[in-house]
Amino acid sequence: MIDRYCVFGHPVAHSKSPLIHAAFAEQTGEAIEYTAIEAPLDDFAGAWRRFTASGGRGANVTVPFKEQAFRLCDTLSERARRAGAVNTLILGGNGATYGDTTDGIGLVRDLERHGVTLAGARILLLGAGGAVRGVLEPLLAQGPASLFIANRTAEKAARLAADFRDLGTIEGGGFDAVAGPFDLVINGTSASLAGDLPPLPDDLFAPGATAHDMMYGAEPTVFLRWAAERGARTVDGLGMLVEQAAESFFQWRGRRPETAPVLEALRQAL
Repeated sequence: MIDRYCVFGHPVAHSKSPLIHAAFAEQTGEAIEYTAIEAPLDDFAGAWRRFTASGGRGANVTVPFKEQAFRLCDTLSERARRAGAVNTLILGGNGATYGDTTDGIGLVRDLERHGVTLAGARILLLGAGGAVRGVLEPLLAQGPASLFIANRTAEKAARLAADFRDLGTIEGGGFDAVAGPFDLVINGTSASLAGDLPPLPDDLFAPGATAHDMMYGAEPTVFLRWAAERGARTVDGLGMLVEQAAESFFQWRGRRPETAPVLEALRQAL
């Protein structure tokens, strides 16, 4: 019997998760079926129940259901509890639902793959929404020297930083409070896809610094183009997408797939 998995979203037709997990399954010899399901906005829990009743064993969760997925779980990983959101659901043998978030570890692994040293680094995170909250615990676990969250609403960034202060040196404030230089700047907003860019100083980057955008596309985002013009090395979010998927796959199947060939195939298809 083939185990069934899926990605829930709304909309979800654009998701690359079915392609990624099909490649992982072929590579590892795991017999799984992975599909995309557009869940109703007002009944995500019902969609999960119907999926498991029909043989579903686990799922990825994307916008706008990560907080709803968090609420339906019987058990949560520590990083999911910290994030307040879940992107990976696992149906236990006892029928209980376990939730995790793999976005942060996906980001960390992609940065490591690019040779970015996180221990002792000065990190700037742009944005204070769910995407940023979801990566804070794994980033702070790497022992950076400091982490600053910058957001248009300074109070939101400060509150978010306060939630994670027990894990490391972290502060938050408005863009006017950004004082570099930084070794790593991560754009956790979707603003650059719309051609928008936060008000950032030109001396943001330390020598050898890396700029990472959680978004990706066939062409570099506005943020990455801006960073490259100021001497930063640039990394987009496609690797993070593949790495977080690999962590989900590992949790479901106990096999850790090779991400490099899958990432290369996706890159060429953009």
